[in-house]
Amino acid sequence: MAEAAVKPPSLRGRFITFEGGEGSGKSTQIRKLAERLDAVKLRAIVTREPGGSPGAEIIRHLVLSGMGKLLGPDAETLLFAAARDDHVRTVILPALNQGIWVLCDRFFDSTRAYQGQLGQVLPGLVNAMQRVTIGDLKPDLTFILDVPVEVGLQRAAARRGNAVADRFEAEDVKFHQDLREAYRQIAAEDPQRCVLIDATADQETVADAIWTALREHLRTSMTTASPA
Repeated sequence: MAEAAVKPPSLRGRFITFEGGEGSGKSTQIRKLAERLDAVKLRAIVTREPGGSPGAEIIRHLVLSGMGKLLGPDAETLLFAAARDDHVRTVILPALNQGIWVLCDRFFDSTRAYQGQLGQVLPGLVNAMQRVTIGDLKPDLTFILDVPVEVGLQRAAARRGNAVADRFEAEDVKFHQDLREAYRQIAAEDPQRCVLIDATADQETVADAIWTALREHLRTSMTTASPA
């Protein structure tokens, strides 16, 4: 179980996750944050879910090809859990325990939103899979990039070009509207960990907002951890 290998937060790298609907700009903003961290001499790796490790990338292909949808939401949740278990054990925890920052494109909030809220998988199953795959490991900070559905879908289509839409991009507009609301609810329920970012602005403005929020979070966490 992942929890047995987690070092205390003061001894490990920071774990930052990015969440949001299709076309919200997660990949771009993760890259920009990694560049800023590198500029201030902080070691960081960029990874993603589903995927991020050899075993998890195989499962990613199955899920995005539509196999998970054919099997049903419960089975799809188990596929994501298997991918996450491999990813956490072989990539995320080893990096964090070496003091390296991990920037991850999606993590367990995606399971809560896509399979839990939209797929209506029972909370008991979602929570059980979370306990098994990540234990006590949680992101130090999660950026939820928020854009109107029509904007996100237009961006996703432009990025995709002539390629075929994947399992999630191909869902109807209502699916994506419900997804946006699910993420906004997650942000509202956990404001200490989650920061809702307006991602409709240009890339540099969004990147500046993320950097400012990260610095504020670090200042707050250091103040909280300091002895009275």
